[in-house]
Amino acid sequence: MRAIGASILGAAMVMALAAAPSRAAEDPPAGRNEAAVPPAAQPPVSTVPVTPKDAAPPPSVTIIGASEAHGVLGRDVRSAAGEDMGRIVDVIVDRTGHVRAAAIDFGGFLGVGSRKIVVDWNALRFGKIANKKDSITLELTKAQVAAAPEYKEDTPIVVLGASGSLQPLQAIQ
Repeated sequence: MRAIGASILGAAMVMALAAAPSRAAEDPPAGRNEAAVPPAAQPPVSTVPVTPKDAAPPPSVTIIGASEAHGVLGRDVRSAAGEDMGRIVDVIVDRTGHVRAAAIDFGGFLGVGSRKIVVDWNALRFGKIANKKDSITLELTKAQVAAAPEYKEDTPIVVLGASGSLQPLQAIQ
């Protein structure tokens, strides 16, 4: 209540000062004609900037340590047996923004003959990925991934998951 009273008092003082002519405008400078300066020639009264009531609040800030989180796009993926499974090229999210799967560029040699497959996010293990050389582990075998259908955008996505861990997506009509 005290803050509201102070705000009202402050606003009233600003309005009173703006409405009252300044003493400098009433008293002509020494050595000049004593005639009053016409009102049109007087400089405009400056107003105090007011912050709009619906101004956006400042954003929140979270600091994540350099050793705590790393990007996954372009990371190599290996099987638990150490086999090369490809690299992550995309992350699939559902309508609520929850990460559901990762698209992996699998097979081929130097990009020739490779294809994208989609694996359940829960089938990936992110143990030690401190630098770009560290890989992500996939809990599937090379044979399981080789048998997976190819991922193509704007078509239904077949997600390959570790046994028993995949929750089906709801069909979008």
